[in-house]
Amino acid sequence: MQPSDSHETAQENVGRPTLLFGFIPLVPLAFLGLGIYRAWIEIAFVGSFTGLPAHAQNIFGGSLGVRDLFDGSMVAASFACALFAKQIGPFFDKKPIYAISSLLLVLSTVLVFSTRFFPESSLFLGSFAAVAGGVGIAFLILLWSELYGCLNPLRVATYYSLSIVVGAIVIYIWHGFMFPWLFVMTALLPLVSILCVYESFRQLPSEERPQNTKARLSIPWKAIILMSIYAFAYGLLENTTYSGYFGPHSAPGTLAAGAVVFFAVAAQGRHFDFGMIYRLALPFTVAALLLIPAFNILSEPVSSFCVSAGYTAQSILVMVIIANLCYRYGASAILLFGIERGVRQISMIAGRAVNDQAHLLGNNGEVFLAALTVVAVMAATLIIMSERELSSSWGITVDKTNPGETSPIARKHELSSRVADVSREHKLSAREEEVLLLLAQHKTVGSIERELFIANGTAKAHVRHIYQKLDIHTRQELFDMLGVVDNERVR
Repeated sequence: MQPSDSHETAQENVGRPTLLFGFIPLVPLAFLGLGIYRAWIEIAFVGSFTGLPAHAQNIFGGSLGVRDLFDGSMVAASFACALFAKQIGPFFDKKPIYAISSLLLVLSTVLVFSTRFFPESSLFLGSFAAVAGGVGIAFLILLWSELYGCLNPLRVATYYSLSIVVGAIVIYIWHGFMFPWLFVMTALLPLVSILCVYESFRQLPSEERPQNTKARLSIPWKAIILMSIYAFAYGLLENTTYSGYFGPHSAPGTLAAGAVVFFAVAAQGRHFDFGMIYRLALPFTVAALLLIPAFNILSEPVSSFCVSAGYTAQSILVMVIIANLCYRYGASAILLFGIERGVRQISMIAGRAVNDQAHLLGNNGEVFLAALTVVAVMAATLIIMSERELSSSWGITVDKTNPGETSPIARKHELSSRVADVSREHKLSAREEEVLLLLAQHKTVGSIERELFIANGTAKAHVRHIYQKLDIHTRQELFDMLGVVDNERVR
C-alpha cells in the first residue's frame, strides 16, 4: 500500500534541519551569498539612496549614463565568457577568477564612492568604476550560476528566492549607515559574496561539481527569449517602478515575490508546482498595466509593487529553468547563463531607451508603453504554453557531429529525454522523475537523498513507487527499460 501524500511530506521533513516545527528548511548560509552581490549592484551603481555624483553623469554625448556603461560592460564580459566557455570553464576551481573578480569589484567600489570627494572628476572616476564593476560582477554572477547549475530545481528555487530576500534586507540595513561606514561596508559586500560562493562549492561533493565538456549544445532559446521579453517589459516600466528610497533589488514587490516563492516551496516541498511562479508573474504585470491608467490614488506605488514582483518571479523561474538544464544535461553554466545574462541586460537597456523616447508621442506615450508591454507579456505566455514542464528541453539540443562518438553530455541528454518520456507515459510525479533520472545514472539511494535534499528513507519510498508504476522489480529491469548500459556511469 502506498503512503499518503501527507505522510510522504512529513517523511521528507524528518531528519532534515528545519525551523518552525519543520515548516521552513534550514538553508546553508553560504548559499545565500548571491543576494549579497545583488545588494552591491543597487548600492554602488543604481544609487537608489547613495546620491553619489557618478550616478548623475552622462557619457557619450549625454545619451547614456554610468549605470548604462556598467550594464554594457557586464554584457560584454558575459558574452565573452560564453564565447570561450569551453576553453576557460568551469570557473569554480580557478582561483585567479575569484581574485580578479574581488580586485575589480573592490576597485570599482572605491572609484565610485570617491566621486563624493572629487565631484569634478566624477565622470572619469565613474566611467572606470563602471567598466571594472561590470567585468567583475559578470565573473561573480557566472560563479554563482555554476553553483546553482549543480543543484536540483527545488534547492535552486529555495536558495535563489531566499537570496533575493536577503539582498533586500541588506540594502535596508545599509540605508542606516553614515557615509564613511557605508563606503567601507559596501566595499566588503563583493568579498563576502565571493567567499560564500567559494565555501558553497567546497560543501558540494566532488562528483556534483561542474565538469568541463567539449560537447556542442544549442542554446535554450525559449528560456532566454522568455527572460528577455520580461526584461524588456521591465525596462519599459522601470521609471515608474522605483525612485528615491527603493531600487530594483530592494523594492517591496521584489521582497514580496522572493518571500512568496520561498515559503511556497517550503510548504509544498516535492509537490511544489513551478508553474505557480509564472502564474504569480503574469497577473502582477498585467495588474501594473491596469493600475497605472485606472487609478489616481496610490497608482504609482501599487503599480510599482506589481511590476517589480512580476519581474522578480519571472527571473526566479528562468533561473530554475536554465539551472535545471545544466543539472540534467551537464550543460556549461558559463555558456547558458553568460548568454542569458547578456541578452537580459540588452533587453532591459532597450526597454529603458524606448521609455525615454515615449514622450515624443505626447499624451499617447503611456498608452504606447502599456500596449507594447501587453504584447511582450502575451509573447512570453505563448512560450510558456509551448513548454509546459520544467523537464522540457526549452530548445536545447546536443549537436552530434560524429555519430560514432558519443560524449558524456550527449549520453546524459539522451538519458534525460528517455526518462522524461517514461515519466509522462507512466504518470510519474516531478520528484519521482528526478529520482528516476538519478537511478538511471547509477546513483545510490544515499546519494539520491543527499542530492535531492530529502530525509533518510524518503528516497526508498520514491523508488518503491517508481517500481510499482513501471511494473518492474529490479534496477536491471529499469536499466533495460531505459536502454542504460549497466557498467556505464553517466554523471
